[in-house]
Amino acid sequence: MYKFKLCISIIFFSLLLVGTSIIKNETRDLEKKIDNLNEHIVLKEKDLNETQLDFFYLTSPYVLEQRIQNLDMNIYTPMKHSNIFLSFLSFVELQNKFVIQEIQNEKKIQKR
Repeated sequence: MYKFKLCISIIFFSLLLVGTSIIKNETRDLEKKIDNLNEHIVLKEKDLNETQLDFFYLTSPYVLEQRIQNLDMNIYTPMKHSNIFLSFLSFVELQNKFVIQEIQNEKKIQKR
């Protein structure tokens, strides 16, 4: 009788242990699928928001009129090529040249 109860307890415990691991694995798979779907949903929502923004912007005549009016109000002046710098270092070098020239001019004025 004692051995029978022990065997039933071991079998019951083993079944619960195996069942728990199976349920845990299925739950983990479902969580992965949910995470993937959430990522897709976020991307689709972002795309939808951008598309709606484009649609509202492009279909609004008032916005287009305002843009055209604002463009007319701006006065654009051409820039000299010497004012366009390819990098910050070229700007600093030009500034240094100006400073050196100013110092030299001051020295010339003082010598006179």
